[in-house]
Amino acid sequence: MKKLFALLLTLAMVLSLAACGGKTEDPASTGDSKEPVADSGKTYKVAMICDSSISDGGWGMACYNAMIAAAEKYGWETAYSDSIDQSAYYDNIVSYCDLGYDLIYAPGNQYTDAVLQAAEEYPDVAFALLNGAESTPGKATNGNVTSLLPNATQIGWIAGALAGLMTESNTIAFIGGMELDTTKGKYEGYKEAAAYVGAQEGKDVKTLDIVYSNSFSASDKGIEFAKAMMDQGADVFFGDASAVDSGARQAIDEANAASGSVKVYDIAQPSDSLGQNECIICSQVTDNSGLVGLSMEAIENGTFGGETIYGTLQNGVLSAGAISDLVPAEIAEKYQGYLDQMTNDSFMK
Repeated sequence: MKKLFALLLTLAMVLSLAACGGKTEDPASTGDSKEPVADSGKTYKVAMICDSSISDGGWGMACYNAMIAAAEKYGWETAYSDSIDQSAYYDNIVSYCDLGYDLIYAPGNQYTDAVLQAAEEYPDVAFALLNGAESTPGKATNGNVTSLLPNATQIGWIAGALAGLMTESNTIAFIGGMELDTTKGKYEGYKEAAAYVGAQEGKDVKTLDIVYSNSFSASDKGIEFAKAMMDQGADVFFGDASAVDSGARQAIDEANAASGSVKVYDIAQPSDSLGQNECIICSQVTDNSGLVGLSMEAIENGTFGGETIYGTLQNGVLSAGAISDLVPAEIAEKYQGYLDQMTNDSFMK
């Protein structure tokens, strides 16, 4: 049944392309970039699958934009399928493989099983798994899988340091989408950095236990969790839950409005989201386009697969975004000092 569904899905994609007369559509509407790779004469193609929406203002959008930016740099065509259920991961991947795509880009560890299954069946297709486990490439029978792995601990540090500086209640919170190793790593880094920075400021900062929505799209869960955690005294939030984080920010903004001032804050990720919500005071930024671009380069050079490509503060993949005026100048200066320590490997040492 799954194979039949995949074949039907592939046929639908082919008919859709035929209806367009073979022309490349506007990237803004279809995800296809217009420029082929001039030096090789081959037009490379990458497809992204995503269980959240590419317009969610969070993870899905950031990952899609990363693909588009990398494709523009390297001259690749792109396509995507978003808001898909877990049961459809494999079928969507296979459909793009059957359409001749060179690279399947899956932005999350939750796609691992589907990627490994498809990678075994399509040895000539490359698979890049963003936030994939370090062990995943070694499990690919044909050596055609690469994990793209931003340093989860450093991501948590970037948010945790600012949380430790900004909290007045000495209680902070973290919301997770699914119980993934990368999410756990971000939480532990956040908790660790906040406690350390807080101690440097004479505070005893505690991080509430992580909560999971078991979804990246249930914004109502974000609202529910944020309200409950504010009731426990949390006044700075960070998360790894895409649209669920958006729901949390909605609840935080409403609570701030009801109190007449902004006293509860949120730190966004993985793109610079300052101004999206009043409560956002900074963002942890991940330049996933650099990681995707390295995958494209490896494919063109014939060296793709069997490794993990890491993103860190040191190589510029990770950084902090713009800081809100809600953050006092002296705190912003201290925060930059901690970021410098993280980059030169002296943080918490």
